[in-house]
Amino acid sequence: MKEKEIKKIVREGYAEIAKKNRCSCAPVSSCCGDTHEKEISKNIGYTTQEINAVPDGANLGLGCGNPTALASLSKGEVVLDLGSGAGFDCFLAAKKVGKTGRVIGVDMTPEMLDKARENADKGGYINVEFRLGEIENLPVADKTVDIVISNCVINLSPNKKRVFSEAFRVLKPGGRLMVSDIVLLQELPKFIKNSVAGYVGCISGAILKEKYLDAIHQAGFHEIIVVDETSFPIELMLNDSEAQALIKKTKITPEKFKEIETRVVSIQVKGKKR
Repeated sequence: MKEKEIKKIVREGYAEIAKKNRCSCAPVSSCCGDTHEKEISKNIGYTTQEINAVPDGANLGLGCGNPTALASLSKGEVVLDLGSGAGFDCFLAAKKVGKTGRVIGVDMTPEMLDKARENADKGGYINVEFRLGEIENLPVADKTVDIVISNCVINLSPNKKRVFSEAFRVLKPGGRLMVSDIVLLQELPKFIKNSVAGYVGCISGAILKEKYLDAIHQAGFHEIIVVDETSFPIELMLNDSEAQALIKKTKITPEKFKEIETRVVSIQVKGKKR
């Protein structure tokens, strides 16, 4: 699929998620709803205290890790969240950087921004702002951010090298990168890579782990470390109606489809800018 088509698919898919509070990419084996969002967040590394600390509706269960837990945020720092969604990680970061710090969330989906801003108002977050923009072309000035975080979003971009270059650009010297994302240990079959459901489910856009890490390196980051790596169950796609239609169309068995699970992992990666 072409870059514009991919972005259109992702934007429309996440607009629908924002409207329905339906979760997308998350390593659990159940369909998502209000009662499952907390379960999802616990499974990917959030504490009960963190989950309960944000406004209702901020946690849509969209992540694949907890970048704020590993970011070592300090009072007064400026944090940028790539693909901020309804604001979950932004609000957690806001508490850590305090009133003297600032958090910027960037998302390309207007419906998500509306939801995030509503949540910020509900929670009284005066040190958080949300901006409309694409993570390949960040609406952020050069060398103004202390740390860039992202949670299961960069895999959705058709130009990951550009994303990491942009992250490097906006970071101050000595700034840090801390992202949670989906990568591959082996290439996916074409019927998955070309799947609409797969893109919104955070799988079709994923690239090989070594290519992902190399893109971070090529952007200029150093001290790149994979902090954690876990398997990513593919049941979430199996529960999706579009994925079920895809299985029927290609005549592949659900068991064979599930074998793809061994090729997909969730990683948490950090890096630094000199």
